[in-house]
Amino acid sequence: MNAILEPGMLVRHPGQPDWGLGQVQSRIGDRITVNFEHAGKVVIEGTRVELLLVPHAQ
Repeated sequence: MNAILEPGMLVRHPGQPDWGLGQVQSRIGDRITVNFEHAGKVVIEGTRVELLLVPHAQ
């Protein structure tokens, strides 16, 4: 699922719900940079974590 992520899409980290809603900043290969409400900018290794797509702001 991470392969469909594009900048601007909203996601949540399944293992870190306290990070809040995140907005994808970039995806280069398997590395996804996401700006989370409560954790700031985080680089996610897409082969290890499957981010959850949020259809619209929830």
